[in-house]
Amino acid sequence: MASEKKALKIITGADDFGCKVKDAVVAHLRSKGIDVEDLGTGKYYSVGEEIGRRVSLAHSSGNDGTETETRGILACGTGVGVSIFANKFPGVYAATCGTIDEAVNCRSINDSNVLSLSGMFTSPELAQGIVDAWLDTPFKSPCPASGGVAWPREIDTFLSNSLSEMSKIPDASSAGGAGASCAICSLREGREFEPVAIMLPIVRQSPTAAIVKFAAGSLEPAHHHTFGHDLVVLSGRKKVWNLSKSESYELGPGDYLYTPAPDVHRVQYFTDTEFFIRWDGDWDIFLDEDLAAAAAATKGSSDQ
Repeated sequence: MASEKKALKIITGADDFGCKVKDAVVAHLRSKGIDVEDLGTGKYYSVGEEIGRRVSLAHSSGNDGTETETRGILACGTGVGVSIFANKFPGVYAATCGTIDEAVNCRSINDSNVLSLSGMFTSPELAQGIVDAWLDTPFKSPCPASGGVAWPREIDTFLSNSLSEMSKIPDASSAGGAGASCAICSLREGREFEPVAIMLPIVRQSPTAAIVKFAAGSLEPAHHHTFGHDLVVLSGRKKVWNLSKSESYELGPGDYLYTPAPDVHRVQYFTDTEFFIRWDGDWDIFLDEDLAAAAAATKGSSDQ
C-alpha cells in the first residue's frame, strides 16, 4: 500500500451529486486510519479547482521528498467535471474511474494522484473498492492493462521516464524547435501596450481573451464575475487576494491562476505587469469596493 512508506493525506470534496459517494469514501478512509481533510460540498468546478491547487502545491513543494504524500479524491455527477478542473494545475494527474480495473490502471500507468468518482453511476460500496485499489496500487505495478504481469522492460523504462517528461508539458522548447515560443507569447510578440489604470476598457476589446498590461502601483478593487477566468503572468509581479477563500497569491512570470466565477478578488501590481487572461462567455465585472477602499486594504503591502 502507498502509505507503507509514507504517511498519506487525502483531501476530499464533492458537489451535490457526488456528496453521498464522497461521504462514504471519507468514512471508509478514516476507518482505515488515513488522514482525511474533507472540504465538504460545493460547485463541481470550485471543489475541483481547490483540490487540484492543493495537490499541486504539495507536489511543487517537494511532496516526493517529505514524510507525507498528499492526494485528492473528488466526486460529482459523472466524475468528469471535477477532474477537468483539478487537472488545470501542474503536477496533478486526476483520473475518473468507474471500475476497480480503471483505478489499478491509472495508478500503474499514470501515477494518478487525484481520483474522481461518479456519484450518479457508482455505488458507495463500489466506490470504496475503487478507492482501495487506487491506494494499494504502486506506480508501474502489474495491472489489467499489462495482462496482470510485470511490464516488459522497455515499457517499464518508458513509464519511469514519463513522469519527468510529463512534468515539462507545456514546454516551449519542444513545441517547434529552437526559437519557438508558447502560443500566448506569440500572440503578444511585436505588440506594444500602454499601461492601463483599470481592467475594464482594454478587456472589452475581446469577448474571449486579452493580453493586458498594468502599470506598477495599479490596483484592481475587489470584484467578481459571472464566469471563471484563467490567467498566466508574462512579465512583472502582482498579488491576488481571493477574499472569498481568505487566501492570497503572489504571482510572477510563468505563474498560472484560475479564479472561479463567484470568488471576490482584489489585485495589486508591484511592477509593470503583463498577463494573458481568458474567460468563457461575454465579459462582465461587478465591483465589491471602490479604489479608496482597495488602497486602504493594501496599505503596507509590498513585494517581498
